[in-house]
Amino acid sequence: MDRRSFFKTLGAASAAAPMAKAAAQTPSPPNILFILLDDMGWTDLGCYGSDLYETPAIDRLAEEGMRFTDAYAACTVCSPSRAAVLTGNYPARIHLTDWIHGHSRPKAKLLPPEWTHHLPLEERTFARVLRENGYATAHVGKWHLGSEEYWPLEHGFDLNIGGYEKGQPPSYFYPYTRPGSNNPRIPTLSGGEEGEYLTDRLTDEAIQFIERNANRPFCLYLSHYAVHTPIQSKEEWTKHYRERVKEDGRHQNPAYAGMIHSVDEGVGRLLETLDRLNISDNTLIVFTSDNGGLMRITTNAPLRAGKGSAYEGGVRVPLIARWPNGVSSGTVSSEPVTGVDFFPTILEVCGAAPESVDGLSLAPLFGDPSAQLDRDAIYWHYPHYHPGGASPYGTARARDWKLVEFFEDDRTELYRVGNDIGESEDLSSKEARRTNDMLSMLQDWRAEVKAQLPVPNPNYEPPE
Repeated sequence: MDRRSFFKTLGAASAAAPMAKAAAQTPSPPNILFILLDDMGWTDLGCYGSDLYETPAIDRLAEEGMRFTDAYAACTVCSPSRAAVLTGNYPARIHLTDWIHGHSRPKAKLLPPEWTHHLPLEERTFARVLRENGYATAHVGKWHLGSEEYWPLEHGFDLNIGGYEKGQPPSYFYPYTRPGSNNPRIPTLSGGEEGEYLTDRLTDEAIQFIERNANRPFCLYLSHYAVHTPIQSKEEWTKHYRERVKEDGRHQNPAYAGMIHSVDEGVGRLLETLDRLNISDNTLIVFTSDNGGLMRITTNAPLRAGKGSAYEGGVRVPLIARWPNGVSSGTVSSEPVTGVDFFPTILEVCGAAPESVDGLSLAPLFGDPSAQLDRDAIYWHYPHYHPGGASPYGTARARDWKLVEFFEDDRTELYRVGNDIGESEDLSSKEARRTNDMLSMLQDWRAEVKAQLPVPNPNYEPPE
């Protein structure tokens, strides 16, 4: 679909018609501001029900855009999820299926396959496509997709600030090193001054890029290290939230709350910058997370479990899209969407030619939040163990239903997550036919993407 056809589609919905008309008159393609958080759970925002974390700027995005209730990361850990966001392909297809370099369990029942420990150069990112279409492109923040020969500059970004092979910073405070260790500072983040906070610094860099490119289309991928460990916030915000923690509250971590607060402040500064430069209306902002929250840090309740797990707490994430020229304001979509959908969405709204990927464009939802995407299911494949306790699994969600297959013992579980968001009742026995049908779908999908499977471990030692 070309740009003109896209806006014609948006205009079909009466509620979106004024926006579509305005968008058709826009003199240039929309800017892209993609904000990706690390380990932010589904309930970690005010607009998603947090009873502690204060996020007025991000809540404003939801009020002025579309909030998704059933959005998913493409994996329950970071590197595969990020690869999927950038390329539109499932991690299983790329064979990048765990965080780099993964977790070793030499005595476990299964061994992981020989998976890929970098984002292959032949994979096309949305940054590469947009640069070919005249966009200025920048990556700011976490990369964690391989060693230097696979860093952002090799994947279509004109600028890389803060991105390298590591998945977390040694420290969130300048000079971004861990005292008393030989852990070097972030090599792609030069300069700085005493007292500087990493989340603020990355926001500063993002604003400077926007200011330099305000008169041309730009794509800014702001990939925060926050709110990943180490849990370090400014003392003023830790103190602020320590005084607000309720004994019976769901969220209890004041330092983590402070980290979220700094992210929200940064989002507010970005919104102010777009307004000041008069480019807000023509900028698509996407805000989301790379996987569910880490359970020892936050809680994902009412979702079950957390980061690394096959259950909803590991993969359901916040997702907000705001674009005054193209997204219905103040709307909510309950359509299941996932990380592979961002690549085709960005290409479509920017007028780039579509490419063959696993994801589907979310553009039809932008004008009609009640719309449904044309697919049978979305899938996950994790042939690894995770330090949080998860064992290798595969998952499929088809509308209200979700199947989980555990590879160690070929056990399956079935949940109707449409009305059992906490996955409290396994219906695999009661719904045997549906379970078998969904298992066949999952297995067919694995064959189609050539997913790598774990293998029996000859050195397996059963737990005592």
